[in-house]
Amino acid sequence: MAAPEPPNWEGDSMKCNVCPRHCNAERTEHEGKGFCHMGTLPVVSRAAAHDWEEPCLSGTRGSGTVFFSGCSLGCVFCQNEPISHHELGRAMTPRQLAELFRRLEETGVHNLNLVTPSHFAPAIFEALSIRKPGVPVVWNSSGYEALETVEQARGLVDIFLPDLKYYSEKSAAALAAAPDYFEVAIAAVKAMCAQTGLPRYDENGMMLSGTLVRHLILPLRTHESMAILDAVAAELPKGTPVSLMRQYTPMNDCKLPGLNRRLTGREYRQVLEHMMELGLDGYLQEKEAADSAYTPAFMDEESVRLFPEMK
Repeated sequence: MAAPEPPNWEGDSMKCNVCPRHCNAERTEHEGKGFCHMGTLPVVSRAAAHDWEEPCLSGTRGSGTVFFSGCSLGCVFCQNEPISHHELGRAMTPRQLAELFRRLEETGVHNLNLVTPSHFAPAIFEALSIRKPGVPVVWNSSGYEALETVEQARGLVDIFLPDLKYYSEKSAAALAAAPDYFEVAIAAVKAMCAQTGLPRYDENGMMLSGTLVRHLILPLRTHESMAILDAVAAELPKGTPVSLMRQYTPMNDCKLPGLNRRLTGREYRQVLEHMMELGLDGYLQEKEAADSAYTPAFMDEESVRLFPEMK
């Protein structure tokens, strides 16, 4: 089944309801009045091989990450704050984006990994329709997705890599101004799983298609982490892999209770043991990952070398 033809936004303004916030705000090519504050043209802040994803994505040649600026969720502790809360990067038309994807693929990366793409979904889908990459396409998002976006990705996206971040309305409201987060995200992740089926891998263990669910454990909120794992076990297909992340690093001078420190070993073990009790498969993360050194550089020389037009 062919993916629905995405709209061409070039030169147009529109009232945006792309994400679950339904801002109905005006967006032109370069400006937006909605929650994400972004225009309709995708703003790219980094395009390069990335070695720090899950092994089934990074492999030996790296995951071909394309980082987009802006975000429809806007977590207060975001480790990518320079791009998620600011407009750092280069605006690209869908045709330019398709060319960037081609050049990145030609470097030999295992996949094309689109990071925080949701608020630019129509333009990105148009770029993927211009030229479908010859490697798997990864939709790496917050999980806060409209079901329409998941459906429009059919035939264009091979792997969904959603977060499941918050369980309680209180936490989601305080940390992302999205009290409906879990209700929206679990419905979207169910749709992703239904679309892709269980993961498929090549002979080297690299993921070809499927849905891999991430969860970042936050300090003082292990009870929510365990509730999210309960939901994964109860509501998603058996065999859906989970990536349990302990990389939380205090950023942006966050002063909220507990968020001004890293996760303790006890907190991580508590959630890990619960994951094992539930029989969930997936990936774990070393303590060393909780370091700002693992936050990528944006608008770096590698990205500009790949696509000089980003200058």
